[in-house]
Amino acid sequence: MRFNDKVVMVTGAAAGIGRVTAEAFAREGATLAICDVNPDAGHSAAEALGPKAFFHAVDVSKEAAVAEWADEVAKRCGRIDVLVNNAGITRDALLMRMKESDWDLVMAINLKGAFLCTKAVVRHMAQQRAGRIVNVASVVGVVGNIGQANYVASKAGLIGLTKTVAREFAARGITANAVAPGFIETQMTAVLSDKIKQAFLNQIPLGRAGTPRDVADAILFLASDQAAYLTGQVLHVSGGMVM
Repeated sequence: MRFNDKVVMVTGAAAGIGRVTAEAFAREGATLAICDVNPDAGHSAAEALGPKAFFHAVDVSKEAAVAEWADEVAKRCGRIDVLVNNAGITRDALLMRMKESDWDLVMAINLKGAFLCTKAVVRHMAQQRAGRIVNVASVVGVVGNIGQANYVASKAGLIGLTKTVAREFAARGITANAVAPGFIETQMTAVLSDKIKQAFLNQIPLGRAGTPRDVADAILFLASDQAAYLTGQVLHVSGGMVM
């Protein structure tokens, strides 16, 4: 029960890595404040997580909504111990065909959203002189990927944001780290063709796709007391796909 008496906020927690991460925190005793833009799925997720979980419908790209959520969590729970910036979307296309609107939307959710949530939460963490921020980046933010200029740029930016937050708030007892998942079995990857999936698997030394639980376990480690001396780091969860 590493997170008993801890208050954990998870964005994009209605499905996929976010939901599995919230479930893992719940098993270890955390009080969970989860958000998503899908209210039906969000409320269902919170109900499944148990009596110590509650849901807010939040568009993380909207500063007022994010600030209101963070303030409500702090007021209700008395503190905020962990923020997991997981909310993310894709709008894939080759660069020459990519719409400006799709570039803007991906950057708004994946990068601006993490910025706004971090900004809202660190005010509370700084007052208590303790906190953990874990950002869900991607290996493509390190190596690039064809047809994902917007997504790659957002995840590369998220890694840079992680390192900057780590430097700015270390003196306040706040750590900031990132996980960089590789090829993970989620709704995002389920739509890929078998040929593309096999091409990814051929690049993974461990020979299998990752699971959301693999990523969740890494997130919980970075949020735990066992990672107290880690900050500004990017932990690759890729089966060796990126070393």
